[in-house]
Amino acid sequence: MSTEQNKALAQELFARLTASDFAGALGLMADDATWWIAGRKERTPTSGLHSKESIGRLFHAMANALVGGLKMTVLSCIAEADRVALEVVSRGDLKNGRQYRQEYHLLVQVRDGKIQSVREYLDTGHVFDTWFAPQAG
Repeated sequence: MSTEQNKALAQELFARLTASDFAGALGLMADDATWWIAGRKERTPTSGLHSKESIGRLFHAMANALVGGLKMTVLSCIAEADRVALEVVSRGDLKNGRQYRQEYHLLVQVRDGKIQSVREYLDTGHVFDTWFAPQAG
């Protein structure tokens, strides 16, 4: 695939996640795809290396905790060969009243027309505060 096709595929992933089309998002990924999320697992249990199946479960768990899903916006996207780098922001409101406002840098690798791997860098302190910190009161 060309670098432009790789960029379009990576951007489509986030369009489908925003639409809560998780089956469609996972369909863009190779069967043996991996998704790595930055952070220490003891503080943010979502951190670490995920299989395609595992990341799908995480997408669904997040959606179930949100009111109206997670809106993801691609701010910039560059590509070289089989790698696509994206700057993404997201906004979502949790059912517990917390607000999730995240900034990401992602590196997506494409192979044979499918997403082979994703490396996700984000503010893990905000992940903890929003998703895992005990509720006050």
